Amino acid sequence: MVAGSSPVRVALSAPGENIPLGFFYAPREAIEFLPLMPSPTASDWRDKIPLAKWGFYDLIVIGGPLLLATLALASCCSLGRWLALLPAAAIFQLLWFFRDPPRTPPSDPQLYLSPADGTIAEITPLDHYEFINGPAVRIGIFLSIFNVHINRAPRSGTVVDTNYQPGQYLNALNPESTLKNENMWIGVEDLTGQRYAVRQISGLIARRIVCELTPGASVQGGAKFGMIKFGSRTELIVPAAATVAVRVGDKVQGGLSVLARL
Repeated sequence: MVAGSSPVRVALSAPGENIPLGFFYAPREAIEFLPLMPSPTASDWRDKIPLAKWGFYDLIVIGGPLLLATLALASCCSLGRWLALLPAAAIFQLLWFFRDPPRTPPSDPQLYLSPADGTIAEITPLDHYEFINGPAVRIGIFLSIFNVHINRAPRSGTVVDTNYQPGQYLNALNPESTLKNENMWIGVEDLTGQRYAVRQISGLIARRIVCELTPGASVQGGAKFGMIKFGSRTELIVPAAATVAVRVGDKVQGGLSVLARL
């Protein structure tokens, strides 16, 4: 659970621009007051369903028409029953994307857990990282549309700062995506005073970043704090003194896999 968090913040475009709603785009002004975007809370009924609570609006907007199309085709004729498999398959993929499997993170405070599911795409030493105030290591994780897309805190601590940056939507496998794409940066100080950072980065398909963390919020290692919708990249930046426990190409699970130790 994330303590001290505020209502869910969704990364939006500038006023007057169109923003994505699932696979659709709509004016920002029309979205800011949508009644279907309340802040999920610990007692929310959505927490009892094994689907990402930040995806229920998308499931309604996208899944509703697909369900109607499935029912309409299945009831029209024999050919329609076969055609109904297409929207039915799309519904299954949508539910699969927003799945939220239960996980029990390891409790060792020396571990940096993976902030996302996916494949390790990059491990890059950094000469100096301002937030850490020294050398660091950046570990990049690529998430395909088939991965669980919920982001989790790598380590217990307190959020020092967050920063949303608009940008491009390059393929998350492109090394330039880490510099040019839309992203949400979260800086955390752990219980020992060590600092680390997480970046949620949009991709070619992922164009909606959800993060419910704000400065001052307390997080537990492995706790869910947001997601990136429909394919993306997540980065963990740790001090260079940390021992990296993964290699490029490794498959990892958010809140379970150990990326580094310190």
